[in-house]
Amino acid sequence: MALAAALLAVSATAFGLQASEALKAPNNDWNWALPQGFPQPRVPASNPMNRGKVAIGHRLFYDTRLSGNGTQSCSSCHLPELAFTDGKTTPVGSTGDVLPRNAPSVANSAYHRTFTWANPALTSLESQMNVPLFGTNPVEMGVSDKNRGKILRRIKRDRWYKKRFPKVFRWSKKPVSWFNVVRSISAFQRSIVTGTSKYNRFLGDKANLASDERRGLSLFMGEEGECHHCHGSFIFDDQSTYAGAPVERLKFHNTGLYNVGGTGAYPTGNQGLYEITGKKKDMGAFRAPSLLNVARTAPYMHDGSVKTLMDVVDIYARGGRIITDGPYAGDGAKNPHKDPLISGINLSEQDRRDIVAFLKTLTEKDYSKDPRFSDPFKKKNKRK
Repeated sequence: MALAAALLAVSATAFGLQASEALKAPNNDWNWALPQGFPQPRVPASNPMNRGKVAIGHRLFYDTRLSGNGTQSCSSCHLPELAFTDGKTTPVGSTGDVLPRNAPSVANSAYHRTFTWANPALTSLESQMNVPLFGTNPVEMGVSDKNRGKILRRIKRDRWYKKRFPKVFRWSKKPVSWFNVVRSISAFQRSIVTGTSKYNRFLGDKANLASDERRGLSLFMGEEGECHHCHGSFIFDDQSTYAGAPVERLKFHNTGLYNVGGTGAYPTGNQGLYEITGKKKDMGAFRAPSLLNVARTAPYMHDGSVKTLMDVVDIYARGGRIITDGPYAGDGAKNPHKDPLISGINLSEQDRRDIVAFLKTLTEKDYSKDPRFSDPFKKKNKRK
């Protein structure tokens, strides 16, 4: 309990920030209104924040005209009512390709050091945007050399964009460009910084946790549950960064979800960091996601193969998942590449329920109700 209390104190007072304190970035009109305990996000010098750019990115994020066939937007796989996930095991792209990995939330992605599930090379929202827009295997948004000019013409013809792009990108000879589209959407995603959960309010002495939630907090932050080793930051991950943060080693984890045929393998095409490095030790290693809003983001894990929070806790308590039959049969607890932290935890049934109760306190309000993040095309006069 002492550790839990200490962690609470650090989270509540870290970085000397107070709830809703405004931090103004230099040379622009953007003000960060940050939750208590949240530091100022790191923003690339090549893409400074400003209100006009965020407004354009907000609209583009929801605009289906940005896909090759005009059927999908970024929000198709990142719904605000589901904390910017899609509720599916894995998403389906605009042309019908089924993606291999679960759609991660983009909320508070301003604090991520890497993007997607297991690619250490994608270290900015800008670089990550190229994957869904221009990727071909699988196809997501379906932008290609054949249609990229046509898509931009759709945007140029829109009166709303025609009025705003030239004002925001005054320095650009061609304001409506893929360069500026990517930077606008990235700026909007970077703006999605919130901390309205019951737990955040508890840290600010504005809410109380029930007895089971408090017990779950103590287990989560203590050595009994050991959850904090991979989910101990202010956004409940272990790759968070912020302005002025020290550079630390990137962490990816094999959690014993698979052990195909007892060989240590993960399913082909979904083998984590190993697909980048080719090193056996990286087989099945994925980024630990933020647990903020975790109650809204089912199903879980990198491939969406775990249905409930209790199922997740059960897997970690066991030290890995066992699959008894089928092509992926094997005991994940015996995976030779598994992270040593996933060693099994002695938790009672009540302990597990308490941890789940605590995890549910990390859930925020429905983002679709917040005009900063909601779908602008659902409003009247939507294209004016």
